[in-house]
Amino acid sequence: MTYLSSNQLKQYKNQGYISPIEVLSSSEALEAREEIELIEKKMPNEIDKSGRYNVHLISPKLDSIVHNSKILDAVESIIGKNILVCSTTLFIKNPNEQGFVSYHQDAKYIGLEPHNWVTAWVALTDSNENNGCMKMWPKSHLNIKDHNEKFNKGNLLTRGQTVENVPEDKVKSIELVAGQMSLHHPRIVHGSGINKSNDRRIGFVIQSYIGTNVKQVLGKNSVQLARGVDDYHHHEIIQRPKSLMNKENLFIKKRENKYLKEIFYKDSNKTGMY
Repeated sequence: MTYLSSNQLKQYKNQGYISPIEVLSSSEALEAREEIELIEKKMPNEIDKSGRYNVHLISPKLDSIVHNSKILDAVESIIGKNILVCSTTLFIKNPNEQGFVSYHQDAKYIGLEPHNWVTAWVALTDSNENNGCMKMWPKSHLNIKDHNEKFNKGNLLTRGQTVENVPEDKVKSIELVAGQMSLHHPRIVHGSGINKSNDRRIGFVIQSYIGTNVKQVLGKNSVQLARGVDDYHHHEIIQRPKSLMNKENLFIKKRENKYLKEIFYKDSNKTGMY
């Protein structure tokens, strides 16, 4: 059992995040990277741009991370024993591509209410200052802040949603080695810079683990039951992938990503690449 300690829970409550947490071996992280790159090789456009969502539905390696007991123990410490998986995202920053993530709050556009959920950011490669690690603004999770929708070039977010005037002197860099993860609150302000290294930076983000009491108020999401029981039945339950790039699972991923796009761009008169 790898439940969070009282100090870790205190940090999460006060600061809005916990890091680092050991969850995968370096070889497990590498195997997941290799499966991602196999999918890219066999189906070049499948996980590009908006295809980066819900890759766990076609990748057994990523699916096994989603259901990893160490991660679920930590998540249970925060949201309780009944846990649903409500989508995942791959954040891949290739060298020389200038991709970045503006400062934002996950809860702003994702439609999951109440905020009894948590995001797990799993490093499949090392993530550091040089290759564009995530940065958190501690204690910024107490309320939802205004966002400007910039749709700016290089921004890996759907609308280029941006919280302005983030105090850089208070921001903390979340450096992880491959196999470690961070957990962050739905409302914490976070972002990341460009990759200045000569290798890819790959983050696999379970966004998010939600309690069974959480509803999708902007549309619909199907979910996997990761742990416990679902007595609320707010969402359709989908099964885990049967095999790599299974035809049925490819269809489910496409359907779920269509649902996500409708949620992310709700009430927007413009859409981006993601």
